[in-house]
Amino acid sequence: MKTLEIIGFKRANLGKQQAKDLRNESYVPGVLYGGGDQVHFYAPAILFRDLIYSPEVYEVDLNIEGTHYRAILQDAQFHPVNDMLLHVDFLELQEGKPVKMDIPVKFVGTSPGVILGGKLAVKLRSLKVKALPANLPDYVEVDISDLELGKSIKVSKVQTQNYEVLTNPNSPIATVTIPRALKSAQAEEARGGKK
Repeated sequence: MKTLEIIGFKRANLGKQQAKDLRNESYVPGVLYGGGDQVHFYAPAILFRDLIYSPEVYEVDLNIEGTHYRAILQDAQFHPVNDMLLHVDFLELQEGKPVKMDIPVKFVGTSPGVILGGKLAVKLRSLKVKALPANLPDYVEVDISDLELGKSIKVSKVQTQNYEVLTNPNSPIATVTIPRALKSAQAEEARGGKK
């Protein structure tokens, strides 16, 4: 897992007005929990760009006035109209204590259904995973080399190592859809065979 450093400053006043003032100055208020005490802080909004707008999974080195915390992003709240980042929640990582996190899916192998002209329709781009911090994967590998036309691969088929997938096992991750042209060709073939 890649590490990203975010430098922040402690917040003394936790009121709504101070949070609004911070946002107006391009800072994002946040909280770190999961350790001993909650740590309320703020950090420059630009530092969150790689963390938020990327499918990658990052461990964050949260440097708050010289004190370093190992953490992961748990939640981010956005303005409903302008998509401005309003608030972030971080969970402090502790050895021996499992964490839950959304991990991106990476497809491996070649689907026979796609070779025959089908289209891979991705239903889930990430899966909720529970693991010790050291075992959190960068991505969850999903093998599609047996995926035929019109078939789906479900969460239950995912092979895991040192982590548990919490997403519903019956949820489809991807389906190979049959394109309209191929469907009509198959229908023609079926009609032609009956004469």
